[in-house]
Amino acid sequence: MTTQAPKARFAELYTPKLVTVLREGYGAAGLKADALAGLTVAIVALPLSMAIAIASGVGPERGLYTAIVGGFIVSMLGGSRFQIGGPAGAFIVLVAATVARYGLDGLLLATFLSGLMLMAVGWLRLGTFVKFIPYPVTVGFTAGIAVIILASQLRDLFGLTLSGPEPGELLPKLEALAAALPTLNPAAFGLAGAAIAIILACRAWRPHWPAYLIAVAITAIAATALHLPVETIGSKFGGIPRSLPAPSLPDLSPARIVEMLPTALSFTLLGAIESLLSAVVADSMSGRRHRSNCELVAQGAANCASALFGGICVTGTIARTATNVRAGARGPISGMLHAVFLLAFMIVAAPLASYIPLAALAGVLATVAWNMAEREQIVTLVKASRGDALVLLVTLGLVIFKDLSLGILVGFTLGTLLFLNRMAQAVEVETGQPLVEGDRPDTAGPRTPYEGGQPSDPDIALCRISGAFFFGAAGAVSAMLDKLSEHPRAYVLNMADVPMLDSTGAATIEAFARKVARRGAALYIAGARPTVRHMLRSHGVSPPLARFHGSMPEAIEAARAGKREVADETLH
Repeated sequence: MTTQAPKARFAELYTPKLVTVLREGYGAAGLKADALAGLTVAIVALPLSMAIAIASGVGPERGLYTAIVGGFIVSMLGGSRFQIGGPAGAFIVLVAATVARYGLDGLLLATFLSGLMLMAVGWLRLGTFVKFIPYPVTVGFTAGIAVIILASQLRDLFGLTLSGPEPGELLPKLEALAAALPTLNPAAFGLAGAAIAIILACRAWRPHWPAYLIAVAITAIAATALHLPVETIGSKFGGIPRSLPAPSLPDLSPARIVEMLPTALSFTLLGAIESLLSAVVADSMSGRRHRSNCELVAQGAANCASALFGGICVTGTIARTATNVRAGARGPISGMLHAVFLLAFMIVAAPLASYIPLAALAGVLATVAWNMAEREQIVTLVKASRGDALVLLVTLGLVIFKDLSLGILVGFTLGTLLFLNRMAQAVEVETGQPLVEGDRPDTAGPRTPYEGGQPSDPDIALCRISGAFFFGAAGAVSAMLDKLSEHPRAYVLNMADVPMLDSTGAATIEAFARKVARRGAALYIAGARPTVRHMLRSHGVSPPLARFHGSMPEAIEAARAGKREVADETLH
């Protein structure tokens, strides 16, 4: 007898982890650990937030607004102890395309609407379903985003000067950049190379040092001291404000909302996947468990707040979240302090940011893109199976050359079809014959009939179905049942190994039962689980059409008894 787990109460699903940590007891030792972790993450997030914002087609201050406002709310309301929210590299492509097409106002509205959608997804408890995205799809779209991010940084990496606007699509972009190679700026290229080298050296010899901040600081000092002719944050954006802007609502006119809904939907899908994936990474590193629906509600609130303060899309960031765990964080207060430290950095050090070369930030994002492309996982998936390789490569190709949302949608569809095919192959009838299989040679002998461990009886046909019996296998099962002999007086169907039965499968059994009844025979079903039996009965598979028994021997004995009764009635 199986028992169902009790449904989780509302408080268990939506209580922020901050409340949980405080209830457990939070003292000075925890605050010290969280303060050090928050400072470490803030040092990492400072250059990354500005670099991601610039690559997204907005000013560097927008990245800081996002990390400060969005990061604070994600940690305060979220369902993960260690999640760090902020601007993420995965959004660069979507945000840049949105800004180019709809402007900054359109981006802020799409971010705000996406926040409302994320909260709705969380309140409707759909966060669990986001986890069903196949792994090859996540690897494929992450690698595709990495390629696009790297391509978007080539102009600043080489200090190129284009004759016109930089194309958005990959192939035209590469053609335009190749045509501009004669304008290469050696100083910019040297600074970008130096930034990459410093980051790699720190990771190799001093992995606990803030490599991004060190690289940006050294290259900024070098560019200023040597008066290098390179573009900086100050020369392109005029510097960074020293405070947060006053909150204001985006344009909420009905026409504008309808126009931005598709973009907001893309933000919602990617944000849900990225944030929950980051929370899962934190769980695997810390041994804790996050609350997925609570996390989505927090992500939604953070996006709404970010848009009010002029920020861009907020999501959980894997690299910064992992840094938070490794730095010894005890709970969400570290993420809240990380946002406070970023605000302090902006207030105190905003004038210094003007000296940061764009080439150095391009070098930072180039290393981010390199790390995003999970090369080992790609090789593993390609070697694992042709189906997973197909899902991965199709997703990767569509993300790079067509559209991110289309890549996720098509990859998910292919992954689902692949899973259904594998499930159908796992369903067996009779002696374990797979329902979806390759062609058999003409010389192959007849299949051995299923005898169920009992002596054969020409008047009783024995059959076994095993595996999840769902719509993907219904047609093949129906064909196999039709091949059974038409002469037996009784059919015994062993369903003890059927863990799940959907409506299509139940309808298949119901059609078979009626066909058996028209032949004047009886159908006995053995070993069906309560859920399977309930589904069959709801489709009309019940006495006198079919009779249920707890085990195969019981069903066979009942079939023999029924045969004797028919024989007695015939004699009389």
